[in-house]
Amino acid sequence: MIALEGIEGAGKTTVAERLAARLQALGHAVVRTREPGGVPLAEKIRALLLDEAGEALDAGAEALLFAAARRLHVREIIAPALAAGRFVLVDRYIDSSLVYQGLVGGAGVEAVRAINAFAVGDYFPAVTVLLDLDPDEALRRLAADRRRAASRFDRRPPAFHRRVRDGYLRLAREAPERFIVVDAGAPLEAVVEAAFSALRARYGL
Repeated sequence: MIALEGIEGAGKTTVAERLAARLQALGHAVVRTREPGGVPLAEKIRALLLDEAGEALDAGAEALLFAAARRLHVREIIAPALAAGRFVLVDRYIDSSLVYQGLVGGAGVEAVRAINAFAVGDYFPAVTVLLDLDPDEALRRLAADRRRAASRFDRRPPAFHRRVRDGYLRLAREAPERFIVVDAGAPLEAVVEAAFSALRARYGL
């Protein structure tokens, strides 16, 4: 399992699409999915979490809902794909909860880690590609993207996005054997090439 992480606007979805295409070109079977969501009931949880009504939730409640959606996602999509020998590329996974709810939201990293350990067991990414981007550039990208419906997280102030970025970089420092940090401010093809080259080196593709 390969997770793509980063602040809003870092380009996770686009990079995931390009990485999946490159893996498929090498003859690998790939499942690409996203969080929160991925399956119908988890998509309903996603709608609640990302809607303005979700502002009534504290970080602990958010963490529980994300974990519930993640459990459904693992059971119905991720676990069967891995069992079949496929690569799974997931747009956000547990590290998002550790950062957004655990570090920035104040629920605590270990509490959020424990919730997710119960929710998904051993289904943890082998590699996490962190698309690191300056928050000011990320917000400019979000403002320019007319196709994207802004979530309540997108609309939070720049200081929030800076804290999220710092949280991700902290996790990357703590687990360098798992994280691949890529400069997402580079041109798209350079970002994809950097991520793919690192994955090829890691997996011997």
